[in-house]
Amino acid sequence: MTKNISLLGSTGSIGTQSLDVCRLHGYGVKCLSANSRVDIIENQIREFKPELVCMMSETAAKDLKAKVADTDTKIVCGMEGLIECATYDGADTVLNSVVGMVGLQPTLEAIKAKKTIALANKETLVAGGHLVTNLAEKNGVDILPVDSEHSAIFQAMQGSPRKEAIKKIILTAAQTSELGYGRKNYH
Repeated sequence: MTKNISLLGSTGSIGTQSLDVCRLHGYGVKCLSANSRVDIIENQIREFKPELVCMMSETAAKDLKAKVADTDTKIVCGMEGLIECATYDGADTVLNSVVGMVGLQPTLEAIKAKKTIALANKETLVAGGHLVTNLAEKNGVDILPVDSEHSAIFQAMQGSPRKEAIKKIILTAAQTSELGYGRKNYH
């Protein structure tokens, strides 16, 4: 069975690398989103032929709509459009690689829609960790960390026979310090 992905944040570093993985493994790309990089996402639309694309910028959405008028891709914009991508019926996995707090609401909505969450957006957990994890547990949704420190911890723990013995992980990283958080505690 082919995985069908909704990729939030497709024009950034993680998004473009994720599309490399989709290309390599033959995953279907049903939705894409970006903030305002019309040139990059136009090329992605032409290659992956997603059914739905969201641009956060209304101006960028209008520009993109004109540039891809010869395709069948529907263009939407803003937070409402991002949530439409996150809950899209044709996708079973939502890869959230958007920047900042904007990732929280679409993640929560994707969980409610029972989508598997591949999470590269750390701010979603920093701002709403208990909301996200509790809602995921309630809905039987898996959250898979796909970038940075949280993915490294997840991968390291996969081989640990004593996961239940870990009570707390204190993670200090320059990247989070730059965001003003300094330390993150994952329980």
